[in-house]
Amino acid sequence: MQRRLTDYLIISLKGLAMGAADAVPGVSGGTIAFISGIYEELVSSISNINISLFKTLFSKGLKDFWKQLNGNFLLALASGIIISFVSFMKLAKYLLENHPILIWSFFFGLIVASIYFVGKQISKWNALVIITLIIGAAIAFYITQLPALTTNDSPSFLFFAGTIAICAMILPGISGSFILIILGAYKTLSDAIHDADIKKILIFACGAIIGLLSFSHILKWLFKHYHNITLALLTGFIFGSLKKVWPWKETLTWHTNSKGIKTPVLQESISPLAFNGDNQLVFAIVLMIIGFATIFILEKIGSKKQ
Repeated sequence: MQRRLTDYLIISLKGLAMGAADAVPGVSGGTIAFISGIYEELVSSISNINISLFKTLFSKGLKDFWKQLNGNFLLALASGIIISFVSFMKLAKYLLENHPILIWSFFFGLIVASIYFVGKQISKWNALVIITLIIGAAIAFYITQLPALTTNDSPSFLFFAGTIAICAMILPGISGSFILIILGAYKTLSDAIHDADIKKILIFACGAIIGLLSFSHILKWLFKHYHNITLALLTGFIFGSLKKVWPWKETLTWHTNSKGIKTPVLQESISPLAFNGDNQLVFAIVLMIIGFATIFILEKIGSKKQ
């Protein structure tokens, strides 16, 4: 497939959207990739990174290696993801601390629309597909119920966290950042990025690369042999994650670190009318609509031939 420079710029913009989504605990960059029409190409390209690829490098040269890798696509997408994730993580932290209802409202609308657009790609519905969707929703819902662990910054743990979180980041509906929170690694990584701690960032990145290369092979195989069932599972993941992004929450337990900074550990979703304080209902509804409309725009861009 021959792509122009403008096509790669659009792919980079999709990467920016994926990175921004992955920076928010509760939202998956995989959902954005799916809606914008690049998910299966992304999974296939990553899974092609294997021994035969490097044999091509030594036998046929860099040009054939880059073509087999789908290098232009991966470079354009990765540059957008990395730039957005690193920069938006700081903004996301500020918004979650100071305007949680508004940011969750936007992503709630985004995810509601995502359920429809991912689900409509299932070409044939039957009992097995429906059961799989329910199982996916139950798994995602259960994950959102898990309390966060205390912060851990040991090298081996950071490597493990990177391996697990990256799998979630490419799965629609399961947030990699939320997995980092559950594992107790979100603040460690956020601080490492803020302080430019190269050692910790590299350890996390190495774990992420290994997890990504391994998990992409599983996803590629599932799409090839069980396409509808896989789509149903992913749709269920997105549906089950709605509880995590519900804007109005009541914090049941808190964690206080050594500096006296409190962060929520366990939260319960409540009605906006029962919210203690300004529920910002009008602004929240407006942002839900904007989030919903954003998916329609991404889907329209993704449906265009690249």
